[in-house]
Amino acid sequence: MSAPQPADSLVTLLGGRTAALDASLPGLAFVGVLVWREDLTTALVVAVAASAVLGAGRVLRGRPPRAALLGLLATLLSALVVARTGRAVDFVLLQLLAHGASALAWALSVWLRRPLLGLVVGGVLRQRGAWRRDPDLLRAYSRASWWWVGSYVLRSVVFVSLWAAEQVLALGVARAVLSWPLVTAVVALSWWTVRRLLPPSHPGLRHPQAPGTAPSGDAPLPTPPRPQGPDGRSRGRDDGRVRA
Repeated sequence: MSAPQPADSLVTLLGGRTAALDASLPGLAFVGVLVWREDLTTALVVAVAASAVLGAGRVLRGRPPRAALLGLLATLLSALVVARTGRAVDFVLLQLLAHGASALAWALSVWLRRPLLGLVVGGVLRQRGAWRRDPDLLRAYSRASWWWVGSYVLRSVVFVSLWAAEQVLALGVARAVLSWPLVTAVVALSWWTVRRLLPPSHPGLRHPQAPGTAPSGDAPLPTPPRPQGPDGRSRGRDDGRVRA
């Protein structure tokens, strides 16, 4: 069988750049308004409004409303934190906690032999746990999941450093650089890792293979004929005696 096709790419399955770009725009709007007017209240209002508009746009494009509501809720919580502390730099505080938790969750999932990348892709493809019974897919998803662990660790280190130094503008730039460009790179690296680790005979992400199962489309191997005696009856393989 041929190698996995481009239609199976993780870029397609995970939604491409759109979701990451939508998630980063409210933060960019917050920093932009803050730099422009130096008005914390206006910046918070614009960030929440941007998140609401983006969420409405996702719903109108046929995306699940749950994702839009979660994005709006995250922005609202961040705005409440800033309103409570009065520190603009705290707009990323919840995101810092989320990145740390995500790095831990992805690493733990690999250790438990339930890599999150497999759970995500398997869920999108409605495979339930079939991919876990495929040793090739399980190994590929486990290795590729480490790219995601590294991305969350990188974000945590950069964001915590800038947050501790109260560098609001630098945080805005870092959020832009480490949002969809980083996600796109990680998705590409994950897809490259999965393709590299799957054997050429594997039918692809959409067709998990249980151990001992012939690849889809392959004919079963013929059974070798048994040796026959002078009387034309089959002989056993072990001792050559005629079997009834």
